[in-house]
Amino acid sequence: MSNITLEQARKVVDAAIKKSEELGVKMNIAVVDAGTNLVAFNKMDDAWLGSIDISQKKARTARYFNMDTGEIGKLSQPGGALYNIEHSNNGLITFPGGVVIKDGNGQIIGAVGVSGSTVEDDHAVAAAGAAAV
Repeated sequence: MSNITLEQARKVVDAAIKKSEELGVKMNIAVVDAGTNLVAFNKMDDAWLGSIDISQKKARTARYFNMDTGEIGKLSQPGGALYNIEHSNNGLITFPGGVVIKDGNGQIIGAVGVSGSTVEDDHAVAAAGAAAV
């Protein structure tokens, strides 16, 4: 299993911060490796404290299921195939803001989770971070 390196994780965080600044929002940004271990974390000044845990759970959720958290959210609606999945694994986050990170060969090496604004902004910032690898 390949893992994201600290150098790559820092690039993810830097790209996510840049996108956050472009959007004018304050974010918490978490990067996990392929085993869901926290590799890098950044809390922007004045970002919500409650979003620290959410950002880390978004990153882990994306990696646990190898898909963006927004996609999991679509499947976890009442009547959906994954309804109530957010109660597994000590709590998952099933709304946008968690994105898998792939290497140049398309292999998943980790994930990034972002929280601190709207789910649309969270996803945009996470996607910008993931694209930096």
